[in-house]
Amino acid sequence: MTDQALIGMVSIIMGGLTIAIGSIGPALGEARALAEALGAIARQPDEAGTITRTLFVGMAMVESTAIYCFVIAIILIFTNPFWDFVTTAGAGN
Repeated sequence: MTDQALIGMVSIIMGGLTIAIGSIGPALGEARALAEALGAIARQPDEAGTITRTLFVGMAMVESTAIYCFVIAIILIFTNPFWDFVTTAGAGN
């Protein structure tokens, strides 16, 4: 197996693991936030607007973690910074 093939394989595997592991936490956090918000709305229906607005802001912040993981996975797969190093080292041999 060549160095370039090995780096490509590791990049794809790590991109997949980044998305898999990086999306579990935000998914669990959003589910818990939604459950708590629904419980709060059930206890105080008059404050539903404030609770909902705060919930959406909080979910956007939690979701940003998953988006960062997605961006890192895309960088690993499509614009891997190690490709140039491997191709340059291979051309020098």
